[in-house]
Amino acid sequence: MLDTTPQSDAAPPQDEPRGCLFALSQPPLMIFLAVIGTLLLMAALHDLLLL
Repeated sequence: MLDTTPQSDAAPPQDEPRGCLFALSQPPLMIFLAVIGTLLLMAALHDLLLL
């Protein structure tokens, strides 16, 4: 049978600030950064190879 009693030491404290690694782990932010990075890469390649 599963132990469903709440563990007091398992949950992190709620008042602890979260760092930037937590922010970077969010999918919408990573998608946004990937799109911006792709646009910058395409612009750089266009400047280097086609102009």
